[in-house]
Amino acid sequence: MLRERFDDYIRRFNAEDPTAFDEYLAPDMRMLNGALEFTGIEGMRHHYEKLIWPHFVEKLNVQAFVSDDTSLAIRMWTRFTARNDAETLFGPVKKGELFDYRGVIFYEIRDGRFATITVAYNSFVNTKVTGETIELGLPH
Repeated sequence: MLRERFDDYIRRFNAEDPTAFDEYLAPDMRMLNGALEFTGIEGMRHHYEKLIWPHFVEKLNVQAFVSDDTSLAIRMWTRFTARNDAETLFGPVKKGELFDYRGVIFYEIRDGRFATITVAYNSFVNTKVTGETIELGLPH
């Protein structure tokens, strides 16, 4: 997959455009994200449209990119900013609270779409609205 095509996926993801999943994911896509696992476009849509985007502004920042016809790997920094006080997948959060993921994501590509997505964690840090930081390890 070319970098320009992947950047389009990231741009649309950051804009919370769920139609990006329809275009970029294989129908039977399998995602492993920490201790979470979900499958298919509907699984991805449910995770983001119901569990993440209602509670967080999530911004993906690709820091390194390598790919060929069948695989792609990135070093990623993702920031989640809590929209409101809420009960979330990460537990209770306060408006403005931050979560920063840093790690590597590996994509297997089939027919130009992501067939598997495997997320590996280097760090996951919660910054409270007071400024206190807590290293969380695996978030789920």
